[in-house]
Amino acid sequence: MHIPRSDSAYSLGGRAYYVASIGEFLSHRGDTIIAALANASSFAIEPAQRDAWHGEIEAMRQALVGWHATGLIAFEFAVPRMGKRIDVLVVAGSVVFVLEFKVGEREFSGNAMRQVWDYALDMKNFHSTSHDATIVPVLVVTAAEDEADHAVIEADHDGVVRPLRATPATLAGLLRHASDWFSGPKIDIAAWAAGAYKPTPTIIEAARALYGGHRVEEISRREADAINLTETTKRIDEIIRESRERGTKAICFVTGVPGAGKTLVGLDVATKHQDKTSELYSVYLSGNGPLVRILCEALARDQVARSDSTDSPLSLAKARSKVKAFIQNVHHFRDQCIRDAPAAPPEHVTIFDEAQRAWNKQQTEKFMRQKKGHVNFDVSEPAFLISCMDRHADWAVIVCLVGGGQEINTGEAGIGEWLRAIRTDFPEWHVHLSPHIKDTEYAAGDALGLLAGHAHVDTHESLHLAVSMRSFRAEHVSAWVKAVLDLDRDVAAKSLASIRERFPVALTRDLAKAKAWLRGRARGNERYGLVVSSQAQRLKPHAIDVRVDIDPVHWFLHPREDVRSSYYLEDAATEFDVQGLELDWACVVWDGDFRFSPWGWQHWSFKGSCWQRINKDERKAYLKNAYRVLLTRARQGMVIVVPAGDADDPTRSPEMYDATFEYLRDLGVTMLD
Repeated sequence: MHIPRSDSAYSLGGRAYYVASIGEFLSHRGDTIIAALANASSFAIEPAQRDAWHGEIEAMRQALVGWHATGLIAFEFAVPRMGKRIDVLVVAGSVVFVLEFKVGEREFSGNAMRQVWDYALDMKNFHSTSHDATIVPVLVVTAAEDEADHAVIEADHDGVVRPLRATPATLAGLLRHASDWFSGPKIDIAAWAAGAYKPTPTIIEAARALYGGHRVEEISRREADAINLTETTKRIDEIIRESRERGTKAICFVTGVPGAGKTLVGLDVATKHQDKTSELYSVYLSGNGPLVRILCEALARDQVARSDSTDSPLSLAKARSKVKAFIQNVHHFRDQCIRDAPAAPPEHVTIFDEAQRAWNKQQTEKFMRQKKGHVNFDVSEPAFLISCMDRHADWAVIVCLVGGGQEINTGEAGIGEWLRAIRTDFPEWHVHLSPHIKDTEYAAGDALGLLAGHAHVDTHESLHLAVSMRSFRAEHVSAWVKAVLDLDRDVAAKSLASIRERFPVALTRDLAKAKAWLRGRARGNERYGLVVSSQAQRLKPHAIDVRVDIDPVHWFLHPREDVRSSYYLEDAATEFDVQGLELDWACVVWDGDFRFSPWGWQHWSFKGSCWQRINKDERKAYLKNAYRVLLTRARQGMVIVVPAGDADDPTRSPEMYDATFEYLRDLGVTMLD
């Protein structure tokens, strides 16, 4: 049997199992196309899959009779960011059709409609030659009752049509109707097929892809502004290789703006070396409990789902155990090193995410004495962690991922404690720095001067990630947030003007309007949720109680039907729940704990039945950083709610909120009211 090349007419870079012109597709026999699909798949083809392909092929044959022969059709088109495949993709006229088939099903379920919508949005946002095209998602349910084929067509501002529904009998009419509806310039098929796919995954999506065997350069954009993500991982790989070859020990500090991909870099290093028998065995460590829990659970579930299509299905318990071997809470790693002393840990490479949040000596001593019963523990967490890796007789590498201005809790030492420990206790260690570590937001302080006499210090520009990857719509949101918090009105106004076209920021005093704005903006399975400061004690009249802990796994991973998920807009997450993670759309509810005044920000804490001023500079910095975290969680846009207050409630008087609201309004933030 002759099996057609999967790129017989156009090249999609191997992204589809089968791709051809519409003319070629109509001329190929069905079993010939099935053979091409099976040949391209890396899995054994079950009869159910073969039958599904037969159904899709026959439906598309009937639907495309009479279409221009040079149009393109692709089966099983990869969506790298999601790790899934579009059933059928058709490019013809001025439209890109994205089709999802549910073979044998009878209902047009909400989940399936959102699934095909997600695929269409992914093409629009991340496929370079689809940015300006009209994208039409279609859900085809083969056993459903036939509906009118001239469906109502609604296109959003970016050219993505609201999902359409079809059966095999109505598909031809619906595709023709949609094609006639959009009579713009015809797509150059060859140019479209040559387009690059430049995804910007969430950290959860990135972790899944990396754990599944992809490399960081495959799942990140390649624009000039973001290219150094790959350069950073390359530099770290070189430091690891040189340390191993020379038998030296090294620590490197990677800095970056919020959302720049520091965690992505760390996971890339760790996932390259998961083999415990390898000398390069690595572990990713974080003191961010919610992040560790969410990543571990997401990866475990993903592994179970992947294994379902193999001959060796994996239990969720076994998958969780496997994942926890290379993603761990830093405190568990610390406790294991105490138990195993003086033996070296099995890993030669450790990646400490959010290294600036490691505990200082006082906080570590207090915790170890009160919680662990170690009365003689007298070093900071950075000093102890370095000492653990120093137990290796040959070589070791520590990678510290450092966020700027993100210390949000008492006892967090900042990066200065790592530098002091190296200079004082580990003079033989080689130090590799980002030149930006001297910037004020990294709080290295006077400790940086201690390295002036250190024997082995190298500076690498590639160890700094300067561009936020969190928002694929506007990379410079973090610059706007910094200017807002620094009360730099001119820079804030200019930054907002530069981002507002692609990254909407709205302002209101009405929480109900904000929730409606979120629901109206989000499409498909785009995630949205409420975020508030952990000090926001007087939002209870708005049904937001920060004293009630959320389960971050439920909040971030569960679907919109689950009342515990972020979608329900009932449970609000604090800066401790969301640091290091992201939402597509965020609602930041601003309480009276952080108030604007003509003399600068005022910092308050609610105790008992009244607000009390915060006077310690350290606590003031934590509160400011909390709002920095909250305001940088969104990927596509956010709405800020500053309540109106209540003149009859002295704990929520309008004066506590009005100045903050007016400050944000005067910066040019769009009003919902």
